[in-house]
Amino acid sequence: MITPQYLLDTNIAIYLMEGTAPAAVQRLEACPLGSVVTSSICLAEILMGTGPAGRPVLDALLAQIAVLPFDEAAARAYATIPFRRRSFDRLIGAHALALDLTIITASSIDFADIPGLRVEDWTQP
Repeated sequence: MITPQYLLDTNIAIYLMEGTAPAAVQRLEACPLGSVVTSSICLAEILMGTGPAGRPVLDALLAQIAVLPFDEAAARAYATIPFRRRSFDRLIGAHALALDLTIITASSIDFADIPGLRVEDWTQP
């Protein structure tokens, strides 16, 4: 079994679904199955913005990446990071911290002030 290494942020998941970030698609395809996951927080955000017509594309992505539940360890990590109102990114960053995963995002600035969080932007070649 492969140990997860990367946690996809919502924006990267959307880019992968749309096929609008070729570099991200290549990076995902180069990763062993199971090494890339996402958070249940990201899934909730995607489901809010995806109508029924987009569900097959979402399901295809979820066939490649697992959705991990936001659990007690993630909640405890969230309590240690700088607070920012109305930001799911804080929850997603805390989830990555709790699991010791690198967050993959197209908005590195959204995570820049979270101590100890590893961040990569897969939209860049």
